[in-house]
Amino acid sequence: MSDDGLPVPPPGPSPPEAHATSSPLVRDLVIGTADGLTVPFALAAGLSGAVAANPLIVTAGLAEIAAGCIAMGLGGYLAARSEADRYATEYRREWAETDEYPERERWEVAAILHRYGLRGETLRKATAAICADRTRWVDFMMRAELELNEPEAGEAPRSALRIGGSYVMGGLVPLLPYMLLDDTRASLAVSCAVTGLALLAFGWLKARATGMPRLSGAVQTAAIGAAAAGAAFGIARLAGG
Repeated sequence: MSDDGLPVPPPGPSPPEAHATSSPLVRDLVIGTADGLTVPFALAAGLSGAVAANPLIVTAGLAEIAAGCIAMGLGGYLAARSEADRYATEYRREWAETDEYPERERWEVAAILHRYGLRGETLRKATAAICADRTRWVDFMMRAELELNEPEAGEAPRSALRIGGSYVMGGLVPLLPYMLLDDTRASLAVSCAVTGLALLAFGWLKARATGMPRLSGAVQTAAIGAAAAGAAFGIARLAGG
């Protein structure tokens, strides 16, 4: 034991610990990039089946990217704002309950610690230590009872920028061939190849960040994009006769 009572770590280098990442940054980039790659790709593929005019496809694609960026960014802002409002509301409620019903709240702390195996004098001392400080007490209840973590300040506008920005970056990938080439069929072929590779790479990175099998994550993401584009292309060809 160290001087402060903590166990001393074992000697030697620490083994690498590979844990899944579930941060707001990863979540926002996944949401924005996934939709950004898929929706404009499906739109461009669908228009390619109905018209043979790259400028029209590019204009429609850019309009969709602008609208999608705003809609997705606003959705991310509102979601993050709602999480922050919920946390603030629950924090005020827990603070009031520790003041109005302290014995019940102490029992709840003891019940939570009991589930983790604490018993007898150890349970009593741990409960007393947590409840000795009001802020620590409420923070413990927020995490252990309600499973809520305090959002970072300014997270809502940052979330909006991350989702909207990643949507734009993802959406430009399938449109670039239509911007650089004149022939619609050639543009569609290049767009399919480039977007397919981008979807595979994005799916692999997403699976790595979330702890999923990487190969299956890459294939799954690419398959979803291909299905969306194929459906849009087929409907456009049927509608165009």
